[in-house]
Amino acid sequence: MHFPLGIGALASATGCNIETIRYYERESLLPSPPRSPGGHRQYAAEHLKRLTFLRRARVLGFSMAEIRELLSLIDSDRYTCQEINALTMTHVETIREKLRDLKRLESALVEMADACKRDTRPECPIVDALYEPLRDSGSQRGT
Repeated sequence: MHFPLGIGALASATGCNIETIRYYERESLLPSPPRSPGGHRQYAAEHLKRLTFLRRARVLGFSMAEIRELLSLIDSDRYTCQEINALTMTHVETIREKLRDLKRLESALVEMADACKRDTRPECPIVDALYEPLRDSGSQRGT
């Protein structure tokens, strides 16, 4: 790969949308690159590496706040593997909570579907169940 890269080449190399690259720059997650005399961005190998990190962290489900925290540690050059591990394990627990929530959703939907007779009547236990009030406050997240 030959550097400097334009924004299109950086986007192609990382699989990242051009607007996302600009967003990361505005949010100071990706350092602004120098510009050519014509005003075009000129990305270096460090930008490619940083953007690859950002993309990978997003694919793994890290929130923007978590990514900022990781990058803050990394950029300080004083981080320890233990600190990075602690942030990662906090993220893992968030994923486990989401998995538990998804399992509860799956069970509720399967229960509703099992009550359905799958016939041609207009009455449907699934529709009836959707009209029922929620039973616990934990199910109300996101509403």
